[in-house]
Amino acid sequence: MEGLQITRTQTPKQKPQGPLGFGRYFTDHMLIIDYTEGKGWHDARIVPYGPLSLDPATTSLHYGQLIFEGMKAYRCGDKLAMFRPHENMKRISISGERLCIPPVDADFFVQAIAELVKVDADWVPKEPGTSLYIRPFIISTDVFLGVHPSSTYQFITILCPVGSYYEGGLSPVKIYVENQYARSVQGGTGFTKCAGNYAASLKAQVEANGQGYAQVLWLDGVSRKYVDEVGAMNIVFVIDGKVVTPDLSSGTILAGITRKSVLELLHSWNIPVEERKIPIQEIADAYDAGKLQEVFGCGTAAVISPVGELKWGDKVMHINNGKIGALSQKLYDNITGIQTGALPDPFGWVYEIK
Repeated sequence: MEGLQITRTQTPKQKPQGPLGFGRYFTDHMLIIDYTEGKGWHDARIVPYGPLSLDPATTSLHYGQLIFEGMKAYRCGDKLAMFRPHENMKRISISGERLCIPPVDADFFVQAIAELVKVDADWVPKEPGTSLYIRPFIISTDVFLGVHPSSTYQFITILCPVGSYYEGGLSPVKIYVENQYARSVQGGTGFTKCAGNYAASLKAQVEANGQGYAQVLWLDGVSRKYVDEVGAMNIVFVIDGKVVTPDLSSGTILAGITRKSVLELLHSWNIPVEERKIPIQEIADAYDAGKLQEVFGCGTAAVISPVGELKWGDKVMHINNGKIGALSQKLYDNITGIQTGALPDPFGWVYEIK
């Protein structure tokens, strides 16, 4: 690839043995691209994976100019492929615009990430249900103490062979509905994938974990009446045969790429979907009426994650007898089938790495 320098490691790591888990192991190389105001993005390079050297006064450490993405690469027979990578690069520019970080050239950056995957191709796991997680991120790199946008940045990408995001795989997870803390409000950064959103979620996550729940379902930050999203994924409900998911108009919900894929699949199957504000009380009422048939999350890390239990205040809702629902299973099978080449790709979602 023209304009990309590659320096290969002289000390390759030993590949992990046994279960991969998620986010534990990292490959031999990483991608770095610099940005300088007036010059743009430059000096794209793949180098051995290793520590970053940052001055203690680097602005990203103090003022949080840090955005990231989550992507995956898969083995498709004897080929490697990524899933909808241009969507990730479009979204990182959307996040960047909100945090005063310059946009990226989607085509060039996708190609550079693909080259990184090729360099570390032997790290892409082969076992069913595994993949190579791709974490691109951008940090501000000016050295000063003062609240204004940086004039320099680095785009960095690291790779991580992974298994299931949740230890139970497709086993339904327990979700805690958060009533006290707020993750985002209209006009804030909820629609972006910035580090601060996740830092703000940690307190509620720790408290939910302490009660035996895997994730937090956030409500709107003003009235605490309407469903937003789960910490690591978007949320979808099947109520009396209808598929319902929160719309994105509030600006407090991340526009998930897996969410988008789910909706496009459902439309292709002529299954109507309602995108709208969803009161949490409506979910409780549907449960009481025996109409809450399925609940599932969708995101890059887990793909589809069925929800077996929702806890809202003192009310505990057990979903579908703690089993994965038929629609959740069908969506998981079709998305992962397209990703791995086991099923045709009529949508053009798969980006083959050549």
